Amino acid sequence: QVQLVESGGGLVQAGGSLRLSCAASGRTFSSYAMGWFRQAPGKEREFVARISRSGVITDYADSVKGRFTISRDNAKNTVYLQMNSLKPDDTAVYYCAADQHWGREAALYDYWGKGTPVTVSS
Repeated sequence: QVQLVESGGGLVQAGGSLRLSCAASGRTFSSYAMGWFRQAPGKEREFVARISRSGVITDYADSVKGRFTISRDNAKNTVYLQMNSLKPDDTAVYYCAADQHWGREAALYDYWGKGTPVTVSS
């Protein structure tokens, strides 16, 4: 069982930055690939970024590539999402999730946090 708690969301102006954190409970954090997803009002949840168990491999949605960076610290059981050059279209609730496999599909992820809201004003 893995419990995930996101933090770091908030209100920011377009062009600004935020750093999201996701703290995981349990001693098996390093056995999970980790992902970030987001869901905007009235839209489906979408993949944002993922990182392999070791942190060596990362993958991003085209919409955030070059602006967002996912990283993890297995010693701290934490995964991060650094978000730069934010746009109003990035407004959403951001969720972290843990996956024992390796994929972009939300259905593959076993555990989810409750989300942290990000609002980007124009």
